[in-house]
Amino acid sequence: MALEINPLMATGQLPPVTWLQAPETRAVVDALTAEASEIRFVGGCVRDALRHREASDIDIATPDRPEKVMELLQRAGIQAIPTGLKHGTVTAVVDGKRFEITTLRIDLETDGRRARVGFTDDWLEDAKRRDFTFNALSANLDGEVFDPFSGLWDLAHGQVRFIGSAHDRVAEDYLRVLRYFRFYGAIGRPPIDSEAIAACRAYAKNLSELSGERVRSELLKILCVPDPAEILIKMKGAEVLNVVLPEAGDPGILRMVNWLETRATNIPGIAPDPIRHLSALIHTTAPNVAQLADRLKLSNEEQNRLQQLCTPPVAVTPDMGDLAESKALRKYGIGLIQDLALLRWGQEMYDNPRLSSERKSGWMQLLERTTRWTNPVFPLSGQDVLALGIAPGPRVGTLLGEVENWWESGHYAANRQDCLNRLFDAARRL
Repeated sequence: MALEINPLMATGQLPPVTWLQAPETRAVVDALTAEASEIRFVGGCVRDALRHREASDIDIATPDRPEKVMELLQRAGIQAIPTGLKHGTVTAVVDGKRFEITTLRIDLETDGRRARVGFTDDWLEDAKRRDFTFNALSANLDGEVFDPFSGLWDLAHGQVRFIGSAHDRVAEDYLRVLRYFRFYGAIGRPPIDSEAIAACRAYAKNLSELSGERVRSELLKILCVPDPAEILIKMKGAEVLNVVLPEAGDPGILRMVNWLETRATNIPGIAPDPIRHLSALIHTTAPNVAQLADRLKLSNEEQNRLQQLCTPPVAVTPDMGDLAESKALRKYGIGLIQDLALLRWGQEMYDNPRLSSERKSGWMQLLERTTRWTNPVFPLSGQDVLALGIAPGPRVGTLLGEVENWWESGHYAANRQDCLNRLFDAARRL
């Protein structure tokens, strides 16, 4: 049970963290406190520090208005970007490191998608507008932690709990439905909060009103929690998954792929990946992949990769043969071949829980070979064909292709002179 605490007093202490004393952080802090304003670190950097994890983003809160923040930063020679002045947010950049600085706020109006905010100098009022108790934690320059809603207790015990009424918090911003499952997947331990699940279920249909960008951001993070399959099952039970990802099928293949990535392979460079996980989860056709990518506003790179994973351009198996394997690696790259190997291996394990040790060893050896692969460079170019007096046109590509296939079939052993000799012979024949 959470402890009763004084929200105005520091009740905890950050462990030693590198970012707190980093020169970039101190430069921003010195600028913001030049006129004696109190500032605190808020959000993920505090939460992650308490979990003994390195923070990727450093957020700072201040009672100063955003225009004042801009002035203080610029006076100190720090680049200040007006990221969202209407919402009180300014981004400071020092030696490439970004700090998001936000004025203390209260919500004046909310409609589940956006909020109209007002500014305040009340730290408690600002904390009340946050989503979960551990996200209301803040820390001062000495690392003292302020905990107005027993977030320390919840964090220590794996409890993901909304501040106040779960229904009220979700009604303010429907995205909190997905954020709930993301944080439960990352931090949570049973029992799951029944009030929170009820609120998520009640507002699940409203997720369709959110922008694709906001949904994508949370969904891809959910797909990389420690056990994404389990969280997706909970999302389905709360009628959330069918709204944000109706293409989702049985998460069993995803469960197997995630196990391979995190426990079975231990191969450098192989780690959980959201697009790989998405492809393991969905069962759909190429046109539907394009529709899904458009709905979630995936980048072109993400969409192309998802298409390749859902409709593989090459069949990757342990017994595909040395030549086929090397051709695939050279044409499609290490990353795609590893993706396809993990997905196919996961599929086989899902279909056959008693997969033979020989087959497992074959998959492992294939993945290990990909890490040792060095892409050979074909030693000829179109200029070598033109040098034979052949006019520019389709014949140039035909000749190069014939020689390259010969070079590839010989496992890339032929040197440039060998390839030139082959080219000369091919030019006479073709």
